[in-house]
Parts: sequence; structure tokens; C-alpha cells
Amino acid sequence: MCRGSVTGSRASLRGVNRAGAGTGGSSTLGRLAAIGALLAALVVVMVLLFGGGNGHSYQLLFETGGQLVPGNEVLVAGQPIGSIDDVDLTDDWQADVQITTDEPLHEGTEAVIRSTSLSGIANRYVSITPGPDSEPVLGDGSVITGERTTTPVDLDQLFDALDAPTRSGLQQVIQGFATVYGGAGEQANDSYKYLNPGLSSTQRLLTEVTRDQQAFTDFLVDGSKVVTAIAQRRDDLSSLVSNANTALGAIASQSEAFDRALVALPPALRQANTTFVNLRATLDDLDPLVATSKTATRDLAPFLRDLRPVARKAVPVFKNLRLVLLRKGRNNDLNEILRQLPKLGRRADTAIPATIDALDSSQETVEFARPYIPDLLGWLTKFGQVTAYYDANGHYARVQPANSDLFAYDEAADPNPNTGVLEPIPLSQQFSFFQNTPGAVGPFLRCPGGVTQANSGWPNPQDHPFLDNGNLGPNDCDPSQVPLGTLP
Repeated sequence: MCRGSVTGSRASLRGVNRAGAGTGGSSTLGRLAAIGALLAALVVVMVLLFGGGNGHSYQLLFETGGQLVPGNEVLVAGQPIGSIDDVDLTDDWQADVQITTDEPLHEGTEAVIRSTSLSGIANRYVSITPGPDSEPVLGDGSVITGERTTTPVDLDQLFDALDAPTRSGLQQVIQGFATVYGGAGEQANDSYKYLNPGLSSTQRLLTEVTRDQQAFTDFLVDGSKVVTAIAQRRDDLSSLVSNANTALGAIASQSEAFDRALVALPPALRQANTTFVNLRATLDDLDPLVATSKTATRDLAPFLRDLRPVARKAVPVFKNLRLVLLRKGRNNDLNEILRQLPKLGRRADTAIPATIDALDSSQETVEFARPYIPDLLGWLTKFGQVTAYYDANGHYARVQPANSDLFAYDEAADPNPNTGVLEPIPLSQQFSFFQNTPGAVGPFLRCPGGVTQANSGWPNPQDHPFLDNGNLGPNDCDPSQVPLGTLP
């Protein structure tokens, strides 16, 4: 704007000179007009350069001046927008800082006194956080009070708050840092790069922790009780740590097996995931069963009450069963018997074929003896009944042989009648009693299987199932001799 004004003035002067060359009277008037235009342009330039017509002045109130001096910069986001005009003291002992900015400020603006380095004198500036553009504009001369201004804390103030031993200790800490970081500046810079995110995360964590003061207080109180309880069992805790050390050492000694287990764990977990997904559908299918079982199990409680005495009495049974399965000693329980079964099986591999051959070879003998089984069992049964009874003469089994003519007292059969002792009858005469006695039956010539029901066509021997396929003739046995009650 200034450059254009000056250029226009120069053009006007050249036009006046040209016009004046034509006429003398008009040249004087042109010169006066040109001088007036030049003075107007100079006034505009002076206003733009030194007048400060576009500046906006504000008054900032701080608790302390913070070593501010006139001429210090006013910055927004690190960019200068103005400077400090004056620093004064109010009646209530606050620092009154007059600033001028190129742009107007809005309501909600905040100001902070900052320093360009940790140490120095008059190296401060005012950092402005402008208010939202949607807020009203602050007029020139507006005051930003201490609610929206922040004063820095100097190192001297911090150090003055510490006593002499603390300051000495702090000096030693700083010297220790110098020793630690000496020659490791590059590594320290790399670590500082990650320090800010760590501090920010820590700050957010602490904010969340302290958000609920009551819960945090309860946590501290309960934690104190827990720590006290742990302290009372410190010996047990020490044993726990020792045992855990032993257990972890044992796990470490099995590192290869542990590694194989970890390798096999992901497939197992994937398979388990599939299994659990299928289980969810199965559980959904079980819901109707559970709903139906509620009615069916209504009488389950009385049943269980009745089952309790049975279960109590079953305890000795299962105890004895345990003894059957496992008992101290050798070859005296089912477990050891089962352990011997393989050996028995190997021996049976040889014995069973030989037994089968023996049974095959004895088949004819068994077939011949089978018809006599009823007679043999009948004799055993009747013999048992006979021996069960007795009288004054003794058991019937002892008396019966005399009545059966196995022994004799008469002179005809006894060669020594004076001895008074029963003498056995010769074998050829033992059953003559049944023939010579009136009403006696015998001798018996029953065929094999004579106590068995006969076939139709009986008494032909060829029709009887146990007549050796017709090999027995009429002189060998009499098929008509059957026990009482057996149809001929």
C-alpha cells in the first residue's frame, strides 16, 4: 500500500512537469498539488510503520512478574504475535503486564509465563492460548485476570523450600546422574524419546486409579490388611517361595518336555475351541431334556433319602471288593490273577487243543455212558436218602445189605452158624433172594436208558434211542423193564 502511494506521487510529479512545460501559470499550481500528494503519502507510510494502528493492547495480571521485562515476546504456538510494552505493580501486589498483539484475542484466552531455557535472566516470554473463535472478541485494554494466567516457579523458589541436608543430597543425586550419563548421551537421548509416552501413560493410569477416591481408599486399606496378614504368615510365605523355586527348577529340568507341551498347546486349544462351539449347540439341544427332567426328577430327593441307608450298607461291600481287587501279599487278589492270565492263556494254547482231542477221542465212551447217567444219579440220590435214616440196628445202609441177602444167619447159607457173625453170601447167590422170595421181582435186565421215555413202536429194541443202533439183542437186555410210572 505504501509502495503504491509513493509510485503514484512520482507519476503525478512527472505529469505536472510535463504540463508546466506548456504554460507557466499552470506549472505553479501543479507543483503545489504534487507536494501535497507527497506529504499525504509520507503520512500514510509513517502511520503504517510507526503508528501501530493495527495493534491490540491488553492487560495481563500475574501473581509475580516472573522476570519479565518490556520487549519480551508474546507467542502463540511458538510464533510471535506481539510484545510486552510495560510491567507494573498493582495495588494488591500483582504484576500488571501490558502487551500488544497483532491479532485480536477472544474470551477464554489464557496466558502463561515461560522461559526459553532452564537458567538465565530476562529470558522469559508470555505464551498465549487463544480462546475459541466462536467467543466474543476482547476489546482493547481488556484485562485477563489471574484465574486465566499462570506464573512459573523458579528453581530458586524450589531450592529455598528445601533444607540444607536435602539440598546436599540433591546435589549428590545430580552428580550421580552426571556420572551415570557421562559418555552415554546418545543412549540417554534414545531413552528419553520413549520417556514422554511412558510418563503420559503413567499419568493416565494414575488418573484412572484416583478417579474413585472411595474405591482407591478402600483398596489401600484392604491392601494394608492383606499385607499385614501376609506378614503374620511370613514363614509360610518363605516356604511357599522355596517350594515354588523347587517346582520351577523341576519344570526347568524338563524344558524339552515343556517345550513340546507348549508346541502342542495351540492345536489343542484350537481343537478345544471347536469342541466348545459344538458343545454350545449340544447344550441348546439339552435344554428341552432339562425342562422335561424337572418333572421326572421331582421324586428324586425321596429316592436319594431312601438310597442313603443302602449306600451306607454298601460301604463294607465295596471295601471287601477293594480287598478282592487288591490285597497285600502274592497271588491272593483279582488283580494278580488277571496278571497271571496271559501266562495261563499261553499254557491254554497248548492244553486246550489236547483237551479237545481227548474229548473227541472219548466221544464214543461218553455216548455209551450217557444212558446210564439217570441210573447213576438215581442211585446216588437213593443212597443218600438211605444213609440219612437210622434205627436201633444202626443206619439203614448197614442194615440193608443183610435184608438184601448180602449176609446170612441161617444154617443153609452160613457155613459157621455158631460164630454169631454175619457171613457174606457168595457173589453168585447174593441176588437169589429176589427170585426165591414170593412176590419178589427180578432179576432186572433193563436196557441202557431204561428210565428214559421210549419212542413210538416200543418195545422193539431197534426203536429205542439208546440201544446202540440195534446192536443189543433180547438176551442182552429187556426193553420192557422200565421204572414205575414210565410208559412202555
